[in-house]
Amino acid sequence: MNNIYQQAKDFARSYILPYTELTDKESKFPEESFKKLSEKGFLKLVIPVEYGGFGKGIEEHAQACLAFAETCSTTALCYMMHNVALMCILTHGSDELKQNIFTDIVENGKFMALAYSELGTGTHFYIPEMTAEVNGDNTTFNGTKSMVTSGTYASYYLVLAPSVEEGKINNWVFPLETKGLSFDLSKWNGFGLRGNASCPMHIENVTLDSSFRIGAEGSGEEQVFNVVAPFFVTGLGAVYSGTAMHMFEIASNHAVDRQYPDGTTLANIETIQIHIANIYKNAAAARALTLDAARAGANSEADALAKILSARIVASEAAIECGRIAMRVGGGKAYNKSLPTERLLRDAYAGQIMAPSADVLSIWLGKALTGQMIP
Repeated sequence: MNNIYQQAKDFARSYILPYTELTDKESKFPEESFKKLSEKGFLKLVIPVEYGGFGKGIEEHAQACLAFAETCSTTALCYMMHNVALMCILTHGSDELKQNIFTDIVENGKFMALAYSELGTGTHFYIPEMTAEVNGDNTTFNGTKSMVTSGTYASYYLVLAPSVEEGKINNWVFPLETKGLSFDLSKWNGFGLRGNASCPMHIENVTLDSSFRIGAEGSGEEQVFNVVAPFFVTGLGAVYSGTAMHMFEIASNHAVDRQYPDGTTLANIETIQIHIANIYKNAAAARALTLDAARAGANSEADALAKILSARIVASEAAIECGRIAMRVGGGKAYNKSLPTERLLRDAYAGQIMAPSADVLSIWLGKALTGQMIP
């Protein structure tokens, strides 16, 4: 692993950890951490060098998300989506769109988010129900996106909408200040990942010219499955394997520090040793698979897709299992929230609804392994 992971770990200790508890307790977006992500250059991680970025790829994306999640799952998730959106601009955006957005991120500390999910289609977000009416070079949009992460905090949102070509979709960039765009933050009361500011985004007669469309007419589905999916799914694998590793750290430290009157510790109990071992092996396996999947994706290996899908599924399930065991290790301290174990368990369960869900991904994995088309 190169030094991106270690740099991200060092950053997290200084600029994410101080806000982690507040992020959860007050459902507060980690705004202070994102300002520092800009100052320290992490927001431009995947932006090409010629635009002032670092020109990194899916491996470094996974490493940074992993390191951040080992401190705060919410911050890691929101950061991950920013990188995914950037990759769409990088791979399919016009020169003008790249210049404008990359400059705003590098010089002004702006960041991006995804606005794909709708109530009617759920995890099948690539089948939008919102409308898009074309009038010359302009397109007018109406509809609602249901769970938009970083709502009102990100400056640019990627929106999937129908194409004029039957059965196809387009990927658009909606700037935050666009007339007709509004957010309903009162609707957000998440069980886990409480600071991600996920909320409905209402689109009422929003009109944009074609310069805000990413790529050629009707190319949205290609972007979803060739760009968004690998970076997003790998990123989720990193977020949840990082969450699982965080659980191991909390549980093992508690077991060592919890001392009885006779001088022995919780860690001296054989049952606890087994629990700690199980938490670690599950978390470490998820992390290893995620990093291997990212490496395979970076090298365009034949089994990269299968590894990426597997990593997300394994990491999501491992985080829940690690949380279940960690609650037993923590006992009363975990139950009364003296330890952050309960928060981490809630964050882990949030991964089950993140589109595409683990169930949908299992179907995709089965198709990929048997040579069938996805979806």
